[in-house]
Amino acid sequence: MAESAPASLNIPSVGARSPLIRLDVDDKGALEVPPGKPGSPAGWYLHSPTPGEPGPAVILGHVNAEGGGPGIFADLRKLQPGDEVEVAREDGSTAVFSVQYGEQYPKDSFPTEKVYGNTEGPELRLITCDGYDPKAGTFDDNYVVYARLSQ
Repeated sequence: MAESAPASLNIPSVGARSPLIRLDVDDKGALEVPPGKPGSPAGWYLHSPTPGEPGPAVILGHVNAEGGGPGIFADLRKLQPGDEVEVAREDGSTAVFSVQYGEQYPKDSFPTEKVYGNTEGPELRLITCDGYDPKAGTFDDNYVVYARLSQ
């Protein structure tokens, strides 16, 4: 597919729908995350390919909301191989991806090249926090869903 920025995300199997905001890197060079308030949208990392172009398009979302309650990616772990992820694009087209698998990674040993590295064809990475430590009140891990363009 030709370059076209993503506008919204739909994951029918888990009922997740969200407009997409654009995310950049912060002043420390780390990938920005969407705001954490209830109802916050997912965000597309604007330095990744647009969904449908060759390479891994990257979309981030919260597993929970500030103050409690579910985030847009609360049910990401429920995705199964073959589930569809639809990304509506600004040119009016929709990139449809098929889930391949998901993996959990400790944040201190995140596989940057595997997640963000180039791919032969159009792929999608959905990323959220995981591994909640109730004593510290922090998430120690990330969960990443890998998907490939199917139509």
